[in-house]
Amino acid sequence: MITKKYNKVAVRLYSYLLPLASCLILFSSCVDLNYTEENSRDEKWTFTYFNEGIKGLVSGVYAQVYNNEFESNSAYFLASATDEAQYALETGAVNSYVNGGWSPANPFNRAWTQSYTAIADVNMYLEKIDQTDISEWEYNSAYQDWKDQMEKFPYELRFLRAYFYFQLFRAYGDVPLVTTTLTNAQANNVKRAPAADIVKFIVEECDAIAPYLPVSYNTEIGAEVGRATREAVFALKARTLLYFASPLHNPDNDKSRWAKAAEACKYILDNAASWGLSLSAYGSLWGHDAFFNPEMIFAIGRGESNDFEKANYPVGVENGSSGNCPTQSFVDQYEYQDNGETFGERYPNNIDLSTVDPYEGLDPRFALTVVKNGDSWPSNGAQSKVIETFTGGFNGAPKYGATPTSYYLKKFVDGSCVTTADNQTTRRHTCIVFRLGEFYLDYAEAVFNATGSANDNTYGMTANEAINVLRNRADIQMPEFTEDGAAWVKRYERERLVELAFENHRFWDVRRWKKGKQYFENIQVATISPSLMLTRSTITRKWDDKYYLYPIAQTELRTNSNLTQNPGWAN
Repeated sequence: MITKKYNKVAVRLYSYLLPLASCLILFSSCVDLNYTEENSRDEKWTFTYFNEGIKGLVSGVYAQVYNNEFESNSAYFLASATDEAQYALETGAVNSYVNGGWSPANPFNRAWTQSYTAIADVNMYLEKIDQTDISEWEYNSAYQDWKDQMEKFPYELRFLRAYFYFQLFRAYGDVPLVTTTLTNAQANNVKRAPAADIVKFIVEECDAIAPYLPVSYNTEIGAEVGRATREAVFALKARTLLYFASPLHNPDNDKSRWAKAAEACKYILDNAASWGLSLSAYGSLWGHDAFFNPEMIFAIGRGESNDFEKANYPVGVENGSSGNCPTQSFVDQYEYQDNGETFGERYPNNIDLSTVDPYEGLDPRFALTVVKNGDSWPSNGAQSKVIETFTGGFNGAPKYGATPTSYYLKKFVDGSCVTTADNQTTRRHTCIVFRLGEFYLDYAEAVFNATGSANDNTYGMTANEAINVLRNRADIQMPEFTEDGAAWVKRYERERLVELAFENHRFWDVRRWKKGKQYFENIQVATISPSLMLTRSTITRKWDDKYYLYPIAQTELRTNSNLTQNPGWAN
């Protein structure tokens, strides 16, 4: 069922409302509204205690953002279900997206279950907000601070509810729109609302709550960064409108939808500086302090760990499991700094790496994203070595779990983490939800489709000018965009892949463009012989147009006869 009447809420608080003074705090407690003689934490208790009660409920909803959007370790990415990567082990769950194992019986329904769990929590809180009464604590030194925070909680929760509805819309299209708590019987009879209604709800909520949220929490009580801000609200609105304008949801190419998306994105770009946002060096988007990067609009902080490194360090590096291995298809999209020609255009066939270095002069983002044969990796002194991905090499086949593509992942992998059996080191990690760079690309796509030209200045900045802001960063310095028409679309889609690589965009972008067969069916990988001959080969993956939307789980359909299955999944 999608939700139920909440006479009990059990929430593991795993969120990052981060006091700047202490950097990262991991909340872990439970709120239980089911009164027993052994547990006095009934509903009244919950709504009269601040930290463990009221704030605990709010923190629990934030926790679902992490649980829903990003799974732990290697499954953090959907990249290996796209042309970005191939998962090293055939047993990886992500492979079900591309090998025919995806079905209503195996639906990957995390977005459904986690989103509706969080939405139910929000609805319950908003309905019972009048019960929140901490007046008995008025002589506590923190009383006024608690009251001030509680004033923002409803708006933060409404943002989170809108965010979860975006997640549902993105994955399923039409979904039930529930804004009140439901009995079991009511929950088992809800119907799917049109996607247009979901988008309308998200946009109206964003417009309504934005004025009541701060631009930054740095000067707010407790300086708890990581919470919903005004710019995060506008980012959610802009991304939602972009998706709604895209071919998957806009088959008639209604240009007014693209215009609304362009306006929403431009508002972010115009106000970014006043909000304290700025583009950063590309390599600063991840690493120990990335959470505080001025490009971040909304991000999820994770405590110190080396689990992600263990999942994605090369085989041959102690405790490395290879994880998500960039494909040759992905590498082929990088352009050269001299003239913008791509790797795949310059070297479309096999390459003798003993006589030529095809990687020299590539877009600097390549070296920050991909580990290739001959690189020194990881960067920590304890484990750093020259990576050998050629057949028989220290990090190559036939070792079990070695890269199937001849490449390993560097982006988001913190090379300073030591993963040896002894003397391991850990670092903080950041999952990007919204960052400023995305909205230069979103704007470019929206304004191009709204005006029909990459050089139209109707909105105060052309599509090409927006993209060139990213390419002219001091650490990138790539040839500028000048194209228009179909050539622009091709180059834009490539630029978006490169800039947002491994940030969980590609999986959704190709779907909303309805270009699954073009990009996801045939994937090029490479093998390197002991004599360093790079040979291309093609992996054919299963693609079906029904994959544009997720299947609704059979368990949901059996429980609620009013739910209908998405196209193509009924059989």
